Amino acid sequence: MGFAPLFIVLLLYFTGIPIAYALFGATMVYFGFMNTGSPAYLILQKFITSAQSFSLLAIPFFVMAGSIMNYAGISNKLMAFADVLTGHMPGALAQVNVLLSMLMGGVSGSANADAAMEAKMLVPEMERRGYDRGFSAAITAASSAVTPVIPPGINLIIYALIANVSVGKMFMAGYIPGIFMALCLMVVVHFISKKRGYMPTRDKIASPLEMGKQALDSIWAIFFPIGIIGGMRIGIFTPSECGAIAVLYCIVVGAFIYRELKPAHIAPILQETVEGTAGVVLIIVAANVFGQYMTWQGIPGMISKALLGVTSNKYAMLLIINAILLVVGMFMEGGAAMIILAPLLIPVVRTMGVDLVHFGLIIIVNIMIGGLTPPFGSMMFTVCSIIDCPIPDFVKEALPFIAALIVALLIVTYFPPLTLLIPNLVFGA
Repeated sequence: MGFAPLFIVLLLYFTGIPIAYALFGATMVYFGFMNTGSPAYLILQKFITSAQSFSLLAIPFFVMAGSIMNYAGISNKLMAFADVLTGHMPGALAQVNVLLSMLMGGVSGSANADAAMEAKMLVPEMERRGYDRGFSAAITAASSAVTPVIPPGINLIIYALIANVSVGKMFMAGYIPGIFMALCLMVVVHFISKKRGYMPTRDKIASPLEMGKQALDSIWAIFFPIGIIGGMRIGIFTPSECGAIAVLYCIVVGAFIYRELKPAHIAPILQETVEGTAGVVLIIVAANVFGQYMTWQGIPGMISKALLGVTSNKYAMLLIINAILLVVGMFMEGGAAMIILAPLLIPVVRTMGVDLVHFGLIIIVNIMIGGLTPPFGSMMFTVCSIIDCPIPDFVKEALPFIAALIVALLIVTYFPPLTLLIPNLVFGA
């Protein structure tokens, strides 16, 4: 019976109840009817105190920064810069799609936001130039998987709060895996485009002068992630304070440099910020309350013993965990999967000596792959609904990109120095 709330969560989730309400409801069932030894008000206390975390301030600030940048014309500047770098390659618009998602990681930090933006901005032009709709949809969704891995992705913050690790270290750890995922996708795009005859948008590679000119024109957008690294490295601000600086920076750039941010944008920006923040924070709080049940019942310890009974080899264990996460990702939305599974798996990998920052990137890359797979892939549904692409066409075209991302996942999993290089340089080993 101690495991009943886990089944209640899954039952509620698969019947369409939002994950936050499913977690909170299952916890209340446990402490209200199954374990009556604890006063119910202690759970409500936990619900309130979970929201009183300084680290949570990073979420509304970065959500607002991403919203402001979308209205400030940053994405157009980044797309022009991406086109200068990759326009000469076969499948140029698909390459621009991937590179833009990588650059948007420092702007929006949301896979679904990036997928929706590029589906509206790039896919119509790709179709006009002869790209197959299924291919266009697949590369748009696959490239959006890169965006949340590069800071300031919200999943990086959520995992840091769940695992009680530094948000700054999670931010720094995301850069190399995110870039490597993009490179894997670009290689696949190259070979498919050569085979199908998807042409470049430029006759030849841009000259250094042209690249420099476009980089200068886009410098305020490009400088954003550099500023995040530099500011935290020299101790000017913490990751939470960095979010506030990011909002101020975006307002100045959008209103006074690019001059595309208008007073009329204030209302939609505030609405998007409140909606985005409320959803994420409610999930985090509900997950903390649900964690109280799991701790009380000793479930993480049971799961840890069960998995350690299968193998004591760290690398075999990581392979098993990857397989579990990939299968779960096919049936459950990525954020929900991370919130439920991370507290169960962290004791296992900690016992085996796996760095928790490194493990966080393994989980996040994994759940991003889940966003491309049926039946519950969120980026798949976002792109297909916007451009009216049949799901079977999408799945057929997405398979090579899913394979490329799995290769990237395995390299991230088994080469920890790749992930930990920047955090160790910035914060020390």
